Amino acid sequence: MIKKHLMACFAVVMIMILAKIGVSRTSVTYVNSFPQKVDVPSPQEEKDSSPAYSYEFANEVIPVERLKVFRRMNKYLKANSYEHIQTDRLHHQAARWFPIMEPILKRYGIPDDFKYLPLVESGLKRGTSVKGAAGYWQFMPGTARSYGLIVNGDVDERHNMKMSTAAACRYLKELHNEFHNWTLVAAAYNLGENKLRKRINTQGHKSYFKLKLNNETASYVYKLVSMKEVIENPIKYGFASRNKELLAKETRPEPVYINPVIEQNAISALNLLQKQEL
Repeated sequence: MIKKHLMACFAVVMIMILAKIGVSRTSVTYVNSFPQKVDVPSPQEEKDSSPAYSYEFANEVIPVERLKVFRRMNKYLKANSYEHIQTDRLHHQAARWFPIMEPILKRYGIPDDFKYLPLVESGLKRGTSVKGAAGYWQFMPGTARSYGLIVNGDVDERHNMKMSTAAACRYLKELHNEFHNWTLVAAAYNLGENKLRKRINTQGHKSYFKLKLNNETASYVYKLVSMKEVIENPIKYGFASRNKELLAKETRPEPVYINPVIEQNAISALNLLQKQEL
C-alpha cells in the first residue's frame, strides 16, 4: 500500500514537472493606452524639419555645396541649438523687439534679415563691451555720433531701440552703397569698412565666402544665418514644444499558459491519489 502511494506521488511530481516544461506563451501582446504629453510635429513640420542644406541671408544663397562652408554652417547651427545653449531667452527677446525693428528696416530699405544682427552682437541686451561698444547694435561712441545718436555723460541713445536701429540702418545703407553686397555689408559692420576694403583689394575676391578674414569676421555671417535658422525654425532645433496629447503604449508582460493536456493529466493523477488515500 505504501509502495503504491509513493509511486502515485512520484507520478504527480513528474506530471507537474512536465507541465512546467510544457509552458507556452501566447504571441498576443496586451497593450494599455494612456494619455501622455509629447511634442508631436505635424506632417508639414516633419517635412520642414527634414535635413535641408539650403540657407539664405538677405536673399543671398549660402554656398553650402562648398565643404568648408557646409562644415562652418553646421558648426554654428549646432552651437545655437537648444541642446547647447539650454535657454529660449533669445526667442523671447526676438518676440519682444523684432516688431519694433522690422518696420524701421523696411523704411530704410534694409533686408529684414539684419534684425538678427543685434541678436548676434548683444543678445538684444543693453550692455557695454570692454572696448566701449554699447546698446543693442553695439555702436562705438564715435560711430554712434556719426549717424545721429547722442552719446554723452547724461544721454546715451545707443540704448534706445528705435533710435539706434534707425542709426544702424543709415550705416548699413552707406556700407551697401560701397560694397553692393549684403554679406559683405555684414562683414564690414563687424570688421570695419576700411579693413574690409583692404582685404578685398589685397586678395582680389568680392565674395565673403572666399575672403580670408580674422576668425571673428570669418564666422560672423554664419552666426547670423544660424541665428535666423533657430529663430525661424524653433522646433527643428529643439526650442519649441506644443504639448500635444498622444496615446502612448504601455506593454504588460505576456500571460503564461500551461499545456492543457498535461494540465488535465496532472489533475487526474491528483484525483486518483485522493481516492487511494480515502
